[in-house]
Amino acid sequence: MKFLTSGKVKDIYDLEDGTILFLFSDRVSAFDVKFKQDIPNKGKVLCKFAEFWFNELPIPNHFVKRKSDTEIIVKKMKMLPIECVVRGYFYGSLVNRWRNKEIVLPTGTNTTIAAKLAEPIFDPTTKSEHDLPVDRKKAKEMKLVTDEQYTWLEKTSIEIYNKIYAIADKAGFILADLKLEFGILDGKITLGDSIGPDEYRLWLKDSYKIGKTQESYDKQILRDWLTKNGYQKQFDDARDTGQEPIPPTIPGEIIQKMTNRYVTAYEKLTQSAL
Repeated sequence: MKFLTSGKVKDIYDLEDGTILFLFSDRVSAFDVKFKQDIPNKGKVLCKFAEFWFNELPIPNHFVKRKSDTEIIVKKMKMLPIECVVRGYFYGSLVNRWRNKEIVLPTGTNTTIAAKLAEPIFDPTTKSEHDLPVDRKKAKEMKLVTDEQYTWLEKTSIEIYNKIYAIADKAGFILADLKLEFGILDGKITLGDSIGPDEYRLWLKDSYKIGKTQESYDKQILRDWLTKNGYQKQFDDARDTGQEPIPPTIPGEIIQKMTNRYVTAYEKLTQSAL
């Protein structure tokens, strides 16, 4: 087994037999800043969610098996350099980009915070230290994907969003948005990486109310705390001056709330105990 890399959350190893191992940690990051504290049980939730979604979704993927509570084995493939984001609600970075006229939304879109969009929109980004939104034209210019691949990714990503949305809805949740990654395996585009609370925004249906910050069952809890306390601006200001942002200490109650909500989301969606 050969160590390949350590990401924001996963450690990745080459098993040298055409497969790789993902080791999910309890690490957490937000706004591209890695924090020193862990979120207990996060790695276990992410690992088991990955297994659940890969088995649940009717699309070819690179999942082989789960090896332990925090490890899965997947087929090695060449990842496409694009993150496929699907947005179903007017929320998050979409709000500021619309206000700054960086994105045009369909005529008649309800631009109240947390309003449901008439149809899910495909809103991909680059895969880099700081992801940048791209459209079809820019994705082709940057040679991220071909026009044909972009069309397939858009259609398939929205189909996957709708499938997960329906499952979440039955479990009492709203899937606000979703990030997917794909690669090329045996010459075909294949779903890869992992799917879990670090790849989507999940809201509780019972507490959903348009026009306000939603009660999230993902790492949005941390983002909201950082924004409310001015840390997001500090991170941006640091980067503007060429400095590395310094992560603050996450309060214990935020850590506990994240753990509780990660576990609750898993058990409600999968109908099984962690």
